[in-house]
Amino acid sequence: MRVLSLSLLAITTFATSLYAQLAPYDVFPQANPPYYRVRYEASTLPGELIFPVNYTIWIPPGVQTLRGLIVHQHGCGEGSCKSGLTGAFDLHWQALAAKHQCALLSPSYEQPEKADCQMWCDPRNGSSDAFQKGLTDLGAHSGHPELAKVPWALWGHSGGGHWAGGMALLHPERVAAAWLRSGVPLLRANPERATIKAHTLPDAALKVPIMCNPGTKEGVTVKDGRFGGVWPANEDFFTHLRSKGGLIGVAVDPLTAHECGNQRYMAIAWLDACLTARLPKENGAPLRTLETNESWLAPLLGTEATPAATFADDKNKAVWLPNAHIAELWTHYVKDTAIGDTTPPPAPSNVRLNGMELTWQALADLESGLSHFVIERDGEIIGKVPEEQKNPFGRPVFQGLQYSDTPSQPLVRMAFTDTKASTDRKHTYQVIAVNTVGLQSAKTPAKE
Repeated sequence: MRVLSLSLLAITTFATSLYAQLAPYDVFPQANPPYYRVRYEASTLPGELIFPVNYTIWIPPGVQTLRGLIVHQHGCGEGSCKSGLTGAFDLHWQALAAKHQCALLSPSYEQPEKADCQMWCDPRNGSSDAFQKGLTDLGAHSGHPELAKVPWALWGHSGGGHWAGGMALLHPERVAAAWLRSGVPLLRANPERATIKAHTLPDAALKVPIMCNPGTKEGVTVKDGRFGGVWPANEDFFTHLRSKGGLIGVAVDPLTAHECGNQRYMAIAWLDACLTARLPKENGAPLRTLETNESWLAPLLGTEATPAATFADDKNKAVWLPNAHIAELWTHYVKDTAIGDTTPPPAPSNVRLNGMELTWQALADLESGLSHFVIERDGEIIGKVPEEQKNPFGRPVFQGLQYSDTPSQPLVRMAFTDTKASTDRKHTYQVIAVNTVGLQSAKTPAKE
């Protein structure tokens, strides 16, 4: 354990005593298999996590041995922390996890609004150890003890980006890739951020694919305001790693400030490519080194990419992209975030009619997620679920989205009640899934 300074010890004592006066977060939704949850109380020991924390995990049904773990890490503040309670229930992120036989985990740190976020988003302050303990305990609860040893793909927003980047620096041998939305760890002391301790950069971290993803209104085009310092921090982090040959890119969101916007359509595709290239073919083997002969490069803050072999400028100052497919998506994303899709979503399954209520199950489209479901009675459209879609941060999605890119509460049910059906005849029903670019699935008829 580290020896804390008196000032840090005072912060630790204050924050712990402050939290002791507050009620625990609501544990909602319920974590029943294939979901599992563990919760740890705050610690008063030096160097350990001073906030309580929940870890909720989803295990893809039918997977015998997990190949990895995808972590969806919320940002700072009480609201963002509470939003982490639904992260593991996100159908779109589950589609990525299921493709690679990975679990999906979402932490929820119980940080009071005024408490110091650094006490969890810097993993050296106890959250790294708590996270790894959580994996061991969740492995025992779920019957997947391999969770304690599998590789990690990390996504983080704001303070969660600081955490994900910090974990990549602390544990590069475990991190398959890291996507940092609006937050990065500090590599060099900064007088303006004197309360944040700088990390060291091990050589092994240069082999970890990392993507920095700030919003343009966070210091790129809008340079003042609350989030004006995000881009300078990202630029410094990128420049430091890339100058040493690090596999790091930048994808500036052209529409947003600190909100997550439409980043998931780029982040999920990028993580998909990294997991495909890096997960070991045999369980327990080390992560594979990512081959760079297919890499593409782009000028920093540019909008066009070219193959690395033909890139004319300084390659150690260029945005790194793993392959041609990701480079193509990146060029769309950094211009207007309008990443397209030509494939329809999977059709709903297990459509059941009980009285006048329809229920069903559905998998999300890996490329575009789920927007809504169309309900037909006797071949005519009679409704959609949800009736009204609201997402102030980007494309409307079936589950809604909170600020830290997690489903809204309460979770939207896959259910529809037909209140206008005639009772003197038998009706036929069908359910259609629609992804976020408007493509429809095949129709699935209901069974009684």
